[in-house]
Amino acid sequence: MAAPCPELRWRRTRSRGAQDGGGLPGVKMAAGARAGLKMAAGCPELRWRRGRARRAVRRRCGGPFRPPASMAALAAASCGLRGALRRHLASGARPRIVVRPLSSAQAEPRAMDHGYESLKVTPVEGHVLHVELNRPVKRNAMSKAFWREMVECFNKISQDSECRAVVLSGAGKMFTSGIDLTDMAGEILQQQQDDTARVSWILRDIITRYQETFNVLEKCPKPVIAAIHGGCIGGGVDLISACDIRYCSQDAWFQVKEVDVGLAADVGTLQRLPRIVGSQSLVNELAFTARKMMADEALSSGLVSRVFQTKEALMAGALALATEIASKSPVAVQGTKVNLVYSRDHSVAEGLNFMASWNMSMLQTDDIMKSVQALMEKKELKTVKFSKL
Repeated sequence: MAAPCPELRWRRTRSRGAQDGGGLPGVKMAAGARAGLKMAAGCPELRWRRGRARRAVRRRCGGPFRPPASMAALAAASCGLRGALRRHLASGARPRIVVRPLSSAQAEPRAMDHGYESLKVTPVEGHVLHVELNRPVKRNAMSKAFWREMVECFNKISQDSECRAVVLSGAGKMFTSGIDLTDMAGEILQQQQDDTARVSWILRDIITRYQETFNVLEKCPKPVIAAIHGGCIGGGVDLISACDIRYCSQDAWFQVKEVDVGLAADVGTLQRLPRIVGSQSLVNELAFTARKMMADEALSSGLVSRVFQTKEALMAGALALATEIASKSPVAVQGTKVNLVYSRDHSVAEGLNFMASWNMSMLQTDDIMKSVQALMEKKELKTVKFSKL
C-alpha cells in the first residue's frame, strides 16, 4: 500500500491530538468538546484560516505547511465550542446564581451582640432598636459601667446597617437620677497625685471621656428619640440634650442639679440646652437655681415636642415615631441628621456649602426613584424596600 499523503497524516495527527487534549500533557478533552471537534471538521471558517496559514508558509519557506497537532486541536476546539455556546444560548437556559450567607465572623452587629451591665437593647420590628437604661433599683443612676457602655453601644448602632432609628428610655419609676456619686466619687475626688498640674491632667482626661458618652448620640447617624418619664436629673439632662427628639410623660420633670452638689454641668447641658430652649434667660435660671422644670413648661419652652398622659402611651408614641422614621430612605434620613448637626455649629454659608458637597453624591441614590415611584403610585413608603445602610 502506498504511503499516506502528507495531508492525510496531518488529519490523523489532528484527530489523535483532539482526543488526548491536543498533545498537552495531563489534559483530556471532555465528551462535549470531542463532539464539538467532530462538528468542526467541515467548518468553512476553519478551512479558510488553515489554507491562509499554509499559503503564508509556502511564500516564506517554499514548502508545505504542517501545523502541529496541538495548534490544530485548539483551533478545532475553539470553533466547536462556539457552536456549543450558540446552541446553549438558543435553548433559553439561564445561569444559576448561588448566594452564600456571610459567616458568623463577617456578620454585622445586631441587638444580640449588645450585652451590657447598665443598658438593655431590644430590637423592635421595622428597623428600630430600643435602648433602655437598666438599673431600676438604683433609679438608673449613671455608674462607671454606664459611661463606658454608652459609647460601645452607640458605636455599634452606628455601624448596624439594619438599624434606622433608636428609642432611648429608662426602666423603673424614673428616667434617671443622674450621676452615681457613690460609684464615681473615688475616681473623681481621690486622685493619687500631689502635684496640682498632674491631677488636673488626669481630671481633664476623665471629663473628656465622660463628654464622649453623650457625644456619640450626636455622632450616631441614626435618629435617637428620648422617651422620658418621671425624674430626669443632672446627667439625664445632658443625655437628652444630645438626642434628636424628646418626648415625655405628664409626670416627667427636669432638673439641672449640678450646682446643688458643688460643680458646674460639664458634659453637655450648658452647651446644648441654650440651642434647644431658645431662651438664655430660662437656661440661666435653671442652671443657677437647680429648680425643677415640669412637663408642661418643658413643652412650652421647646425642650420636648410632645407630652403623653402615661408611660405606656409615651412608649407607644415614641416607638410609632421611630417606626415611621425608619420607613423612610435611610440615605435621606441619615443625611438630614448629619447636616442638621453640622449646620447648628456653623454659619448658613458654611452649612449650604457642606450640603452641596454632601448631595453631589447622595443625589445619585436609587432611593429617590423608589420614593418618587411610591408617591406616584400612592403607596406608603413602608412598602418600599430600601437597601441597608
